Amino acid sequence: MAIHIKKLGASRSYRESNGEFLCDGSKLLYDAVNCGAEITTVLSASSVPFPLPPETRLVYASKDLINSVSPLLNAQDIVFVCKKPSFTCFEYNSGTYILLDYMQDPGNVGSVIRSANALGISGVILTGSCADPYNPKTIRASMGAIFRQKIVCMGIAGLKELKENGIRFIGAALDEGCRDVRDVNLKGSIIAIGSEGRGLSAEVLDLCDEKVTIPIIPECESLNAAVSAAIIMWESVRRQSAIHNVG
Repeated sequence: MAIHIKKLGASRSYRESNGEFLCDGSKLLYDAVNCGAEITTVLSASSVPFPLPPETRLVYASKDLINSVSPLLNAQDIVFVCKKPSFTCFEYNSGTYILLDYMQDPGNVGSVIRSANALGISGVILTGSCADPYNPKTIRASMGAIFRQKIVCMGIAGLKELKENGIRFIGAALDEGCRDVRDVNLKGSIIAIGSEGRGLSAEVLDLCDEKVTIPIIPECESLNAAVSAAIIMWESVRRQSAIHNVG
């Protein structure tokens, strides 16, 4: 069991082949229980302060053992294993989606998932060599949103099919001719955000009906990718009534 848990934390291919992922901490465990996640195993160095699903296996272990299987620095007293959720297919429902293109930093991907969930974004689409949404660092950065937010990985062929079906793509870029994001209606579109180093790939840029930019002072070169995504997602819902009492 310990070897299995350690491999889940260390290897994306192992997670994908087993359909499971590793999480840590009682707060994440509480979120997973409340969201109805399928929790297979809990490894804990202390008592769990809330009921677990009856089908979940609870194993008490030393803190040293937990430290040895966790891939994270400063491992908490609890690590646990969940089954990956079943929503692997994309079904467009006229909502607003965020598309991450080659965003390889797990912390950034987790932060975008967290912001998307907080702002009522319909789904997060990952394309290119994005960080694994089920990387333990991504999960920790999502602050529990990993259990609530719809996430799907999609290749360029799938994105082209959406485009052919009339779905509008908007890309965040720094090119000349980009419109101020405040002047563009983002509702009901797929909004693409690239990595900080390379921006959007040529394949995704080719899909974009329009390109937008966030105005910043000239002395600043760019914004962090996750910050840019959060600003644009906020702008996409700013005029909508779905978000109440923010702030």
